[in-house]
Amino acid sequence: MVQRKSDRTRAAILTAARERFGADGYERATIRAIAADAAIDPAMVMRYFGSKEKLFAEAAEFDVRLPDLSDVPAAEVGTVLVRHLFRRWEEEDTFRVLLRTAATNEGAAERMRQVFATQLAPVLGRLAVDQPAMRAGLVATQAMGFALCRYILRFPPVTALTEDEVVAFLAPTVTRYLTAPLSAE
Repeated sequence: MVQRKSDRTRAAILTAARERFGADGYERATIRAIAADAAIDPAMVMRYFGSKEKLFAEAAEFDVRLPDLSDVPAAEVGTVLVRHLFRRWEEEDTFRVLLRTAATNEGAAERMRQVFATQLAPVLGRLAVDQPAMRAGLVATQAMGFALCRYILRFPPVTALTEDEVVAFLAPTVTRYLTAPLSAE
């Protein structure tokens, strides 16, 4: 299939935007800098996306691509979920862009909330757990805290962990969040 020039231009803008938003955050990234990174005129960025906000919304689109967990034994759900999230984060720059920007931009924070509400909570709902939204929020605290320390703050002990170590440390907590009773009693 032959890729049209407009598709290549759009892809170049999105790549440049992800890198620039990831490096500078939403507030400091400019259309002019993104255009320079994509080697195009800033007017082209506006032509394709209309505004910085719309460009960010598209550049920060992130699909967690959660696996079907319905056949996974309850004791292993945390392990499967943590391993999957870790691999997605390692391969996908968009997540890091969204995470970095969500700390300072309400639009990005809302996008992050949508990712978890529309992708994680429904998967947990299919596991027939009680209060899937609450459990998704608890899983998010563990997952997002880890991701912030590894990919944004780059704490050396956390960045040095292997995939297996990450799974060994995080999976028991995530499993507890998914399977333990939620009552305070």
